[in-house]
Amino acid sequence: MGDAGGRRGLSNTGLAPLAKYKLVFLGDQSVGKTSIITRFMYDNFDRHYQATIGIDFLSKTMYLEDRTVRLQLWDTAGQERFRSLIPSYIRDSSVAVVVYDVSSRVSFNDTSKWVEDVRAERGNDVVICLVGNKTDLGNDKRQVSTEEGEERAKKDGLMFMECSAKAGYNVKSLFRKLATALPGSADPKAGANGKVGVPKAGGGPSGSNLIDIKLSAAPANLDEANSCGC
Repeated sequence: MGDAGGRRGLSNTGLAPLAKYKLVFLGDQSVGKTSIITRFMYDNFDRHYQATIGIDFLSKTMYLEDRTVRLQLWDTAGQERFRSLIPSYIRDSSVAVVVYDVSSRVSFNDTSKWVEDVRAERGNDVVICLVGNKTDLGNDKRQVSTEEGEERAKKDGLMFMECSAKAGYNVKSLFRKLATALPGSADPKAGANGKVGVPKAGGGPSGSNLIDIKLSAAPANLDEANSCGC
């Protein structure tokens, strides 16, 4: 009865069901997948690292200029022992976010196998974004340059962005850019280099926690912390 009433209510008021999109986060252990999600969801960074066990799930509504979408964020474990679980979560995803640590050459090299996993399950019916995290560690600790990340993304037909979950740099920009690439968006053709049109904030409830976005290159060192910028 409750479901039927709910459907009648939607019909009577003319409200369309909220569009839902699944975003799956992939990458090696400790590259900062959970920290990126936590920064986006709660604008917070937990300095005490805890490895994700299996799969975690969170969701958030985003208010864009032309529509409202519900993002379902699936946080996957990077440990090898959980790899067998991940294909089933990739299978019906709209977006795959492949994360690496800019201070870890190994994690960057491993992004190739994560992208291959996504292509094996979804072919070209998915948006893939390559994300270099931990830019706060500074150029002296970098092992992967911005240019190299951009080249890899361009070569493989991926979107690209660098961010710092620890400092909060470019995290909201990342999700806004992903939202513009979702099916049905006003600007769905996001280029491989990640240079897409980003709608201005506004039009949604005040709790959206979204801001006007200006994409820019990462500063050399966002803070002087010596600890991990997961």
